[in-house]
Amino acid sequence: MNQTEIGTFISSCRKEKRIPLLYSSTLFIAILVCLICNLAIDGIVSWSLIPASAIIFTWAIFFPVLYLKKRGIIISFISLSMFTLPFLFLISHFTETKEVFTIGTATAVPSIVFLWVVTAIFHFLGKKRISTAAGISFLLSIPFLFTINIILSNMIAEPLLDIWDIFSALLLLTAAGISFLLQKKNS
Repeated sequence: MNQTEIGTFISSCRKEKRIPLLYSSTLFIAILVCLICNLAIDGIVSWSLIPASAIIFTWAIFFPVLYLKKRGIIISFISLSMFTLPFLFLISHFTETKEVFTIGTATAVPSIVFLWVVTAIFHFLGKKRISTAAGISFLLSIPFLFTINIILSNMIAEPLLDIWDIFSALLLLTAAGISFLLQKKNS
């Protein structure tokens, strides 16, 4: 490499790292603002722990994608899988509301499993059959929707079905059909 190519490479590397650095700095400033406001208003750190926890959780999930681009997606999914339950526990503890953890965990665990199932579908079907992967994912979303409804119905006496659930299922079925038609058309 000549000197010009090295300079261009270094410049592009610096540009690539600006967005993750700006993102991290902005979130850090947000945490500081919350802590300062909480201390100024109450004289102790109390409610600011809730937004601080949420900001750290958000950073852990999105930073890998910003820093590593496509290679960071799986790392972000791993972060989401690892940190969701501890985050729910912290929020439950800070708000002194145990339902945040119990209901949150009951819906988060199947949601994370569903995320990994969809990820596996897209991985195994590959780039050439993205529409098929999307169609299968849309179809699988329908039983997932009803699974979450059953969980919530058992925990908080939420109705098992309402008009919006049926409407959502029909939209997902339509999206699946369109995805399969697009795949057939592109084959």
